[in-house]
Formats: sequence, C-alpha cells, structure tokens
Amino acid sequence: MLYVAADHAGFALKEKIKAYLVKKRIPLRDLGAQTFEKSDDYPMYAQRLARQVAAEKGALGVILCSTGTGMAIAANRVKGARAVMCQTPECATLAREHNNANIVTFGPLTVSESQAKRVVDAFLKAQFDRAARRVRRVKQLDTLR
Repeated sequence: MLYVAADHAGFALKEKIKAYLVKKRIPLRDLGAQTFEKSDDYPMYAQRLARQVAAEKGALGVILCSTGTGMAIAANRVKGARAVMCQTPECATLAREHNNANIVTFGPLTVSESQAKRVVDAFLKAQFDRAARRVRRVKQLDTLR
C-alpha cells in the first residue's frame, strides 16, 4: 500500500500528487491532513505515516511539508522507517535501490508539481538492490536506533 500525508505547507501539492496517482490507478491511503489548517504540526503526520509504513511489509509513503526536511527528520525517528528527502528522480531511485528507503519527502518550496510527479514515479518504480553489501548496510542503519 502507498500512504500519503502532508501538513498545511504541503497540503495543496499532496492533493495534486494524490489526484495524479489515482488517475494512474495506484491504490493509496491519505493519512491527512484532510483540510488546509495552518495551525497543524508536521511531526504528527510524519509519525502517523511512518508508523503505518514500518508496520506493513512492502508499504511505501510520500510525505510533504514546505521542504520535506522536517517530515524526514520526524519519520526517521520511527523504527523501520527510512525516509529520504528527494528533489530529483535520480535521488529517489538510488534511495530505494541502495538504502531500501520506504518513505520519500519533499515540498513545494523544493520541487515543482511536475518534478514531484517524476520523483514519486521514480520512487515507486525502483526496487531495493538486494546485493549483500546493500542488505548489510541497511541492517546497520536499522541498528542505529
């Protein structure tokens, strides 16, 4: 399953990304925000999505705030979440292939709508390269918590 979430700063772009994915018939679940509320706090959405992704084998997530930075920091505090802020499709591909990233973050201050769509497409298309060195490194990352 693919999960999406955003705070107020990423809300408008999340809605556009969500519509894009629905049009492509990619099943997803929106974990909020459901409305634009300038007083919301990004850590709540990041934690909600990261917990869901970490608990479900094969799940992926897309989280948006103004830049993606705060969401990545908050999501990475959840064991099993490997969130990366990506602004290019190449970054998203390598994050999945090399680091087994399961959450991608960005925001409207760092990517355009068209760039965000390319990042999401690359993230969803890429697969973890199960080479021994990559598996070993991801296991090392998981022990850092």
